[in-house]
Amino acid sequence: MAETKVDELLKKCDSLVIKCIKEYALINDGDKVLIGLSGGKDSLALVQLLARRAKIHAPKFSIAALHIRNEGMGYASDIEYLKNFCQKYNVDFFVEDISIDLSKDKRKSPCFLCSWYRRKALFDFAKKNGFNSIALGHHKDDIVTTLIMNMVFQGSFSSMPPLLQMSKFDVAIIRPLALIEESVLKDLAMAESYVVQPKSCPYEKSSYRSDVQKIVDELEKLNPNVKSSIWKSMENIMPDYLPKKSC
Repeated sequence: MAETKVDELLKKCDSLVIKCIKEYALINDGDKVLIGLSGGKDSLALVQLLARRAKIHAPKFSIAALHIRNEGMGYASDIEYLKNFCQKYNVDFFVEDISIDLSKDKRKSPCFLCSWYRRKALFDFAKKNGFNSIALGHHKDDIVTTLIMNMVFQGSFSSMPPLLQMSKFDVAIIRPLALIEESVLKDLAMAESYVVQPKSCPYEKSSYRSDVQKIVDELEKLNPNVKSSIWKSMENIMPDYLPKKSC
């Protein structure tokens, strides 16, 4: 029987998830992994792909998904769809409600505060329920774009690593989709007919992320492999060829 488009995409994604898990030691035997399920294509793909990995013998780990409902921030989640999607892949599904008061700290952007409170809710739920890892759906494009944003706006050479140990919360953040480009996930979402949850955040257009993504798109015209090259630059740092202060 010939491979279908879905088969080809899943095979490609599976191989990149396996590579990411192995190369960055994301998951070990006995891990309890909590997936942050926003309802976007990336987090839906993360549920499907990690559920496929969890069926494999090694490493043996368990997964569940948590959806954070953020009151008043422009998200209208179809909880029944998310629940049924998780059930399709035998993944336990949970919902937590939070409310954010943006007036508490006007020094921080709404995007930063929303992300921080959602992340805190994930940490709290993970700690309370015995999860030692939190899986987020960031892909290669997200990580490359974040690197450029941090260089341009913060003056730091940093991004979102595939594995980040959060000692304060005694939990690890893992990003199993880190080696997959967004275009592949878009194709998977279309082939699998994901029902992506609507997002109408009033602050979304104030972010520079889409502008930086356009820069990456332009660089891709010069070098079709620019994302892989930028990724390699994070693993190929040459201190002798960078500025050093004498004191």
